Amino acid sequence: MPFVLVDKPRPHVTLITLNRPERMNAMAFDVMIPLREAIERVSLDNDTRVVVLTGAGHGFCSGADLEDSGHVPNIAGLTRPGIARRALELLDEGFCLSVATDIRIASETAYFRAAGINNGLTSSELGLSYLLPRAIGSSRAFEIMLSGRDVDAPEAAQIGLVSRVVPAADLLDGCYELAARIIGFSQVGVELSKRMLWASLDASSLSAHMDHEGHAQLFVRMTTENFEEAIRARREKRPPIYRD
Repeated sequence: MPFVLVDKPRPHVTLITLNRPERMNAMAFDVMIPLREAIERVSLDNDTRVVVLTGAGHGFCSGADLEDSGHVPNIAGLTRPGIARRALELLDEGFCLSVATDIRIASETAYFRAAGINNGLTSSELGLSYLLPRAIGSSRAFEIMLSGRDVDAPEAAQIGLVSRVVPAADLLDGCYELAARIIGFSQVGVELSKRMLWASLDASSLSAHMDHEGHAQLFVRMTTENFEEAIRARREKRPPIYRD
């Protein structure tokens, strides 16, 4: 069985499943590379509006595989430093899976851990030290990353690490429900909103970011009839149909 499965369970929704349940979907190179390739393929699928990333079995991902890291491809002729650099590049492209997603929904039994420091390494790996402070604030991120403790689902929701907590049996349905709501809006509007949200993390100032926001809003307003359709739909008491 492949370690990464790709399916289309609902219209305009692609489900990507880490499929290594016997290892709690631990990330080895044999998993990370197919995952990256799957995400790249899906990003070119114009019919996909939302991607749901999940894990087979009772865990999403237990982090790096500590027993078998898998095979680093294309290393023939490289020395040890070269192999290390190649491996690091692949790891960087793997990124910190849960915090790198746009929206996180957790089951009531979920827990999170910045595991690196528990393994004698650092917790600042795969983008975590960049993304986590921006997601939950610097003080909480410092405390969680330096203590190596677990964060359960209720605390994760309280501090903003996840947007909601649902019963385990309802996890995918909760994702699909949110996906359907996102899909109901303008495709270009959603895409530009997402770009603006991520760009805000690196904005040098509020005024600089507002300039980007203004151009994005102007682009959609002047090149589509989405605004007029929203007004018509509201007046006619029906869902809008955005054709961008």
